[in-house]
Amino acid sequence: MHRIEVKAEWDAEAKVWVATSDDLPGLVTEAETVEAVQRKLAIMVPELLEANGTLDAEVREIPLNLIAHREAMISLRD
Repeated sequence: MHRIEVKAEWDAEAKVWVATSDDLPGLVTEAETVEAVQRKLAIMVPELLEANGTLDAEVREIPLNLIAHREAMISLRD
């Protein structure tokens, strides 16, 4: 099975990480921490692969690359 890439972006307004993937149609989730996103992905990814008919019954592990990105402004002292 090929590696699934998931991108998580910080939504400052909602104060959550929003995760999506071009590799897995229908994958959208959010959580307050990256670790919580990863726990949700452990459940959602196999479910979506099965729903999409792309989960091989012989597969026991799915390679996942979770990329988290968060921008921030840092104040400089005057």
